[in-house]
Amino acid sequence: MTKKPVIGVIGGSGVYDLDNLQNTRWEQVTSPFGEPSDELLFGELDGVQMVFLPRHGRGHRLSPSEINYRANIDAMKRAGVTEIISVSACGSFEEKLAPGTFVIVDQFIDRTFARDKSFFTSGMVAHVSMADPVCRRLGDVIEQSAKRQGIDVIRGGTYLAMEGPQFSSRAESELYRNWGCQVIGMTNMPEAKLAREAEICYATVAMVTDYDCWHPDHDNVDVAAVIAVLTGNADKARGLVSDVAPELANRKDACECGCHNALDNALITAPEARDPELLAKLDAVAGRLLN
Repeated sequence: MTKKPVIGVIGGSGVYDLDNLQNTRWEQVTSPFGEPSDELLFGELDGVQMVFLPRHGRGHRLSPSEINYRANIDAMKRAGVTEIISVSACGSFEEKLAPGTFVIVDQFIDRTFARDKSFFTSGMVAHVSMADPVCRRLGDVIEQSAKRQGIDVIRGGTYLAMEGPQFSSRAESELYRNWGCQVIGMTNMPEAKLAREAEICYATVAMVTDYDCWHPDHDNVDVAAVIAVLTGNADKARGLVSDVAPELANRKDACECGCHNALDNALITAPEARDPELLAKLDAVAGRLLN
């Protein structure tokens, strides 16, 4: 039986302050993979079940490298989330992608190195496809909503995920531009990989705050200007989430992109070689097949 859509949002706290979000409650969701970034905020928006997670924790306590991405995605899965909208601040590699622009990303280059990137380790190995790392159906709905909201939006682009927490050097910035990347951030990997393993639809809304350091005028942007862009982006993101949720609630079947069945041909470890302890931890992520 296809599950009724539950919309998850991962991003900054400013995204969750929706006037029409009702029946709200903060609830701790425990994960066998460790501590999520924060409690989850449950609520309803026009009858649609919503779950919000502050990626860095309320008050922005966690750096990108300190976030427990596995626990975050596992907690969202345990909360019943079927589709995730990732809302992320980013830097721009292109003159046309000015601060305030939203980019609906369709590809990633993962340059992170200090993070646990898979639920499936020794004793239960799986290989999911990341050829198309985001859900096209979600992207379509988000694009239509952004246009209705009058948001300057670009459909398609490559997100370079760097480790951080330091920003890139000028040489790195020029390298990533030569690779054909459009934006740079620190948080969407391994988030997107883990969402795919958990069979959750995933889409990224990358909100440009400034140009990366390749830009000759980058150092001339003062803190007040960046904060102003961040505030404006949060306002736009709230409007976008409010508009998108009812549209996503209309899905009646499993995702046509295959997101909800990503593990069908991914599990490779023979049944007799599987680690029972790891299998117990995978009850939410892979329970559809393992049970």
